[in-house]
Amino acid sequence: MNMFDLPGAKTVLALSVASVAFAAAPALADDFPAEPITIIVNWPAGGGQDTSARLIAEWASKKAPVPIVVSNVTGAGGANGIRHAAEAESDGYTVGIMGSSFVARNYLNENATPLDGVDPLVFFGPDPGALEVRADTGIDSAQAYLDALKAEPGSIANGNDAPGGSSHIVASLIESTFDVEMTKVPYQGYAPTVAAIVAGEVQSATLPVHQLADQHKAGDIKILAVAAEDRHFLVPDVPTFKELGLDFVAGDWRALFLPNGVADDRKAYLENLFMETMSDPAFKEAAQAAGFMVTPMPSEETAAWIVAHDEAVYPVLLEADLVTTRQK
Repeated sequence: MNMFDLPGAKTVLALSVASVAFAAAPALADDFPAEPITIIVNWPAGGGQDTSARLIAEWASKKAPVPIVVSNVTGAGGANGIRHAAEAESDGYTVGIMGSSFVARNYLNENATPLDGVDPLVFFGPDPGALEVRADTGIDSAQAYLDALKAEPGSIANGNDAPGGSSHIVASLIESTFDVEMTKVPYQGYAPTVAAIVAGEVQSATLPVHQLADQHKAGDIKILAVAAEDRHFLVPDVPTFKELGLDFVAGDWRALFLPNGVADDRKAYLENLFMETMSDPAFKEAAQAAGFMVTPMPSEETAAWIVAHDEAVYPVLLEADLVTTRQK
């Protein structure tokens, strides 16, 4: 199952590419913004969500008349931060960042913010998943990894997010797709998972490529396969699952959102500001250096993309027994 080849996604991307360049965000009649803007990150510092948000905040601050800062609100598998941003004052001074776990969490946590509980603002880009192992496991291929689990179910401890997080979903989908069983060990975000596999607490991980690319290059960690259509630019030596004859594409994505009810002129200002920031070649270069793919889309296209993602991923979650609360 390809979680990125979504219904309408190619059309949405084409619309985004064809869009005219966004102009610099002008000051509004009510002098918005007049105070710092906060981006709420729902995972701990050091992870992909945090790093991308801090990049956005740093570069957008150069174009805005006020500072843009990041605040981490963690817990409940990412649900707390989403709720904090979604329930903030709808004055435009609080922006949230979400990923694929926002969609999955709707079906895992009855208290999670519903899909219509936020107002999508700007799409940042995809973040393909991968399968990584410690080099000292002696496992040198994705097939060898699967074979080890088939021979002895649960014999490999895999570091991943708490249920609902992207790397937990990737791990669960590997299990359901290939009929294997890991011992999934949950951590609160990517950074703690990286620390766990580096320290030897777990033998494998299902993190996005950029989280362990340096350790792969150093030889301490081996990235066995990338769950994408194409090889990742950070580790061009690593094949995709598909190249290995294993039909598997999965991973994360990121987008900014607002609480519902932000005034149209303020939403337009923020949309223009972040679109201009993410479309800046210098920003894209900095983001790529940090391991991110940047494919910015404005609010309407972002909203359509999330709806398409939900439609595509729900049956996958259902098949993997990850639908435990709400059902379609």
